[in-house]
Amino acid sequence: MKHSDGSGQANEVLSERTSRLCAAMLRIGASLEPDIILREIVETARELADARYGIITTTDATGKVEDVVMSGLTPEEQQKLLDWPDGLQLFKHFRELPGVLRLTDLPAYVGSLGHSADLMRSKTFMVTPMRHRGRYVGNFFLAGKQSGPEFTSEDEEILVIFASQAAMAIAHAHAHRDERRARADLEALVDTSPVGVAVFDIRTGNSVLFNQEARRLVEGIRVPGRTEKQLLDMVTCRRADGRDVTFVEFMASLKFGNSETVRAETVELSVGDGRSVKILINATPIRSGDGITESLIVTMQDLAPLEELERLRAEFLGMVSHELQAPLASIKGSAATVLEEVETLNRDEISQFFRIVNWQANHMRSLIGDLLDTVRIDTGTLSVFPEPANVSDLVERARTSFLSGGNQHTLLIDLPMELPRIMADSRRIVQVLHNLFSNAARNAPASSPINVAARQEGAHIAISVSDEGRGIPEKLLPHLFEKYTGFSKDAEQGTEGFGLGLTICKGLVEAHGGRIRAESDGVGMGARFTFTVPVAEETVTDDVVPNNGSDKPETVSGSGRILVVDDDPPALRYIRDVLTSAGYFPIVTDTICRLRPGAMPHPFCMGTQGWSLPFRGICSSPFSTIATSGWEAMMCPPFPFSASSFR
Repeated sequence: MKHSDGSGQANEVLSERTSRLCAAMLRIGASLEPDIILREIVETARELADARYGIITTTDATGKVEDVVMSGLTPEEQQKLLDWPDGLQLFKHFRELPGVLRLTDLPAYVGSLGHSADLMRSKTFMVTPMRHRGRYVGNFFLAGKQSGPEFTSEDEEILVIFASQAAMAIAHAHAHRDERRARADLEALVDTSPVGVAVFDIRTGNSVLFNQEARRLVEGIRVPGRTEKQLLDMVTCRRADGRDVTFVEFMASLKFGNSETVRAETVELSVGDGRSVKILINATPIRSGDGITESLIVTMQDLAPLEELERLRAEFLGMVSHELQAPLASIKGSAATVLEEVETLNRDEISQFFRIVNWQANHMRSLIGDLLDTVRIDTGTLSVFPEPANVSDLVERARTSFLSGGNQHTLLIDLPMELPRIMADSRRIVQVLHNLFSNAARNAPASSPINVAARQEGAHIAISVSDEGRGIPEKLLPHLFEKYTGFSKDAEQGTEGFGLGLTICKGLVEAHGGRIRAESDGVGMGARFTFTVPVAEETVTDDVVPNNGSDKPETVSGSGRILVVDDDPPALRYIRDVLTSAGYFPIVTDTICRLRPGAMPHPFCMGTQGWSLPFRGICSSPFSTIATSGWEAMMCPPFPFSASSFR
């Protein structure tokens, strides 16, 4: 009788546990939120096993711990467990267990693994892994059996069943969460796409989705107080073949199985008051299994930027024609004058006409070179041939070229003496510097100086050209190196060029492995352009050694640098050509400027009147100066000639 009573009580307990387990499973299955499910699981597990503490952990597909939910512990105790240095190692040990582990002395077990047992709050302990379809999901931990000395086999059986159901619920919740995240990411991607996207329900004609760009495109024809559906009923679509159809008719043409798919068609949407917007559309009908179109996906691209680009290109072609016709007319006129008046012209007049022909031909060659460089940059065929070079030499060559073109701006050059050599195609970097000088001169008053500086930035040398001119609007900075950005049809003839100078600078600098950027504090605050070039690995050697009184200069590499001062541009060009052919680097100018305040002149660069170059870095090397218009010549070694040789 007693046995029967005991069996009956056991059955009642088992029945009650089973009932509570089923109820818990129903509660868990009622939600797809991972946080709610985990909290419900750990609380129910504690209740079923009569445990003081419960912990559940989940992992992602890589085995990294994803969620940790604790029950029965104070916030302070939870934080200590999370900060426990041995926690990850112990978790890894439990994860590798093949099945359920029941313990009656948890601190001793943890100590046997070589970990501190200070945080163990109870001796009785049970852990079981959770798996779903063969994949490890996480672990269930229960501790502190309250109604007995240890967890029983019945507790273990209940926990195993519950862990299996919990693993399935956790896997479904995680899948649902991942799906929502993916959907949210996709919706965000579509909504922020630079291409307009609209989805329509064919059966009702209503819009299901309009992303931000699609709403922006139709904003110009929107009628105040009208909904999107009402607006679509008013819209007329002019298709590429000239047909004018309503939007409803356009939708109807795509409704059935034989409907067309629109690809890259220019469509003009207009409303009754004359407002319109021109867009490029792609329309793809989405059909059901029986071939009936259910929805329509329309992508839209704004044609206004393309039309603006075409306008700029047309203006650019007109500018090219004008710029090339001007020197060509000058060449033609000079040549015709010489041919027709050869008997009446003296030798000097004929030479002047030939100089005009030569200068204008060089100008045309420069313009055509800019066009070819742009094509090479666009097609990726631009080549550079870097070799070790001194920054000061390249700046001098660019300065000479810039001043010989008749520019009146003063160049203030400040180069550190310790700058290492750079790996550069000298001709191309000189071209970059010349373009930047010209850009600065074009945007700054002739009375303001152009500053050139350089510094080392890690494995690169950063060279900057700054002016005190009209500055750059903030909105223009991101587009400054794009083609035609600097082009203006209202610009003074011969100063704006093709508007390709900065584009070419960017292509040439990037071909060297460097970067170029523009900075400006705003309109009227000047601008600074900085580009980087890699440092050469070889050590720097001195370019010039003293003459020691010999007739010819002794050099290690390269020749001397010579400053030529004259107020006659033809004479400057002639002397420059003579010195260049002799292997020297001439610097030509029509003025000599005083040193900037605070700069110390090099003794070799001081003239009899106390004048010197307006820059500090280049003065570190000896110069020879020739003054051909009344100035007393200033001779510095290693230049071996006399001033009278060039008078």
